[in-house]
Amino acid sequence: MRFLPTAEQRDFARSLDAMLTAADPPAAIRAWAAGDPGPGRALWARLGEAGMFGLAAPEAYEGVGPLPVELAHAVLESGRHAVPGPLVETVAVTALLAELADRGETAPAKRFLPGLAAGTTVATLALADASPYALDADAADLVFAVEGEELRLAPGHGEVRVSADPARRLARPAPGGELLAAGPAVTAAARTARRWALLATAAQALGVGLALLDRTVAYAGQRTQFGSPIGSFQAIKHRLADTLIGLEFARPLLFGAAVTFTEADLAAAKVTAGEAAHAAAATALQVHGAVGYTEELDLSLWLRKARPLRDAWGDPSWCRARVLTGRQEPGGPEGHPQG
Repeated sequence: MRFLPTAEQRDFARSLDAMLTAADPPAAIRAWAAGDPGPGRALWARLGEAGMFGLAAPEAYEGVGPLPVELAHAVLESGRHAVPGPLVETVAVTALLAELADRGETAPAKRFLPGLAAGTTVATLALADASPYALDADAADLVFAVEGEELRLAPGHGEVRVSADPARRLARPAPGGELLAAGPAVTAAARTARRWALLATAAQALGVGLALLDRTVAYAGQRTQFGSPIGSFQAIKHRLADTLIGLEFARPLLFGAAVTFTEADLAAAKVTAGEAAHAAAATALQVHGAVGYTEELDLSLWLRKARPLRDAWGDPSWCRARVLTGRQEPGGPEGHPQG
């Protein structure tokens, strides 16, 4: 299959890139990590105005979707700019509620989907059979939890744990809360939500990897040793080329999975994009040398995202098993506090 984005898709991605470039995402990321979600919420609102969150919501609930290919383009740009917040989880919640509406459970969709689609509501999600943790539950407006055949709106959250990325915080939803839906429809909707989460995480990881490569190439062209840019050295060229190949191999898998939307294809895209982003982080750190370890350098904001995204919503082992067998149950989104 030969897949190329349409002119409209390219224009949409370019408009998001321009908007986010002008919005100073590094400042928003640092504020989010420090416990101030205000600048990040402002970014979130602008993405909502641009129509990003409506791509996963049906038109009946003030969305424009479901449009997984367009969503992949949008989330890739959010990863390229490292937008903080439970973006993947909000997409997954949107898909879950839309699926429930398709199965006759329209009340939660009518209540929550318009705000999610507009970007005025930030939501996070925990699936008991995937992970006990919800991302950024302390900054989200709504915390949803699925356990067995029940979907609940959690009344809060427990202790917050910081992951490898200080701008990604994990917390267990508080027990109890309002029961929104129950029965086999919840189980089916949770499977749909996981597919959208796989797609969005893969796109976000690919965007992070591309940003790391761009910054590393720029640095290699500026840093000199022995009177020459280090980017002219054969070893650096090979390392950068290998990183580019890995990322570009992930790109068609991502958009191909957005078209087919099978779990096996989504898992293949997720593991490939996650591994490519992780490799891009290793290359960036090696090429930058000691300066790459400093928190003051914006590069660190992307470096710290690569490993958690590789493991979120299905680690590499689960993704590979899902591609090969189509049967194994998933591991979790950052299933351990240290993720």
